[in-house]
Amino acid sequence: MKVGVVGAGAVGATAAFAMVMSGSASEVVLVDLNEKMAMAQAQDIAHAVPFAHPTVVRHGSYADLAGAGVIVLTAGVAQKPGETRLQLLERNARVFAAIIPAALAVAPDAVLLVATNPVDVMTQVAARISGLDRTRVIGSGTILDTARFRALLAARLGVTPKSVHAYVLGEHGDSEVLVWSGAMAAGVPVDSCAAQLGRPLTEGDRASIDEGVRRAAYRIIDGKGHTAFGIGGGLSRIVAAIAGDERAVLTCSILNDSVLGVPEVALSLPRVVGARGVLETVMPDLSDEEAVALKRSAEILKDAATSVEGTLETGV
Repeated sequence: MKVGVVGAGAVGATAAFAMVMSGSASEVVLVDLNEKMAMAQAQDIAHAVPFAHPTVVRHGSYADLAGAGVIVLTAGVAQKPGETRLQLLERNARVFAAIIPAALAVAPDAVLLVATNPVDVMTQVAARISGLDRTRVIGSGTILDTARFRALLAARLGVTPKSVHAYVLGEHGDSEVLVWSGAMAAGVPVDSCAAQLGRPLTEGDRASIDEGVRRAAYRIIDGKGHTAFGIGGGLSRIVAAIAGDERAVLTCSILNDSVLGVPEVALSLPRVVGARGVLETVMPDLSDEEAVALKRSAEILKDAATSVEGTLETGV
């Protein structure tokens, strides 16, 4: 499947590289306002093809996105000193208002995959601007947070993360919800597995894992200025699910009709992902505390999205 990546910075280029290494795309086209950078990134990634999968990697213009099955949106502006979150959202909304119509003009059947932060609000913005069925506008959401949760749980249990099933829901951000009540390992509740392995989970362990998931991005950004590898891998995984019509269950974000009574809000829940985007959504069984936290996360995101609605209505 042909994939377009709009935004050839660290996240876009790393996602393209991950697609080459995993074989999730047959062709990747990088588009960026900085054409020289897009060309350099494409050439650099193409040099890894002999070590991975036979993927065509090139840079181009919006016209070169024709025929793409997925268009990954990683473009956006950085927050300026003294700039409010709302001001940043409004500027990124203007970026999307320019990008999305240009991309869909040549690839009207593509699924939009949003990675630009704040990703949940930007997914809602993309859904509004594009006019596409909301199941075809997917945000990377908490796919990375879920991976972090599983990795930290697995490390505590001494097993591979592939044997741990646990989800992070809601916002990709501070209000996200780690669903401990449904966490499983080796087919049993995680507390039972931990006890059987002689590694019981204490409240301190839970707090440490929660903090490790919730604050991971802050530590990485403090150390190197940005995150890229984890989210690049997550974007490649979503692309693979679409390309292969896998019906894989992944925690990603779309604009929902309602979540726990909060209407018209984009956030992450477990989604069945296939060729046409999100095919189904599963609402997990939650503890009372988790349900309250998820509703609060939805309210936070709804407030942020509402703050930019007027911008969209006036044509950005």
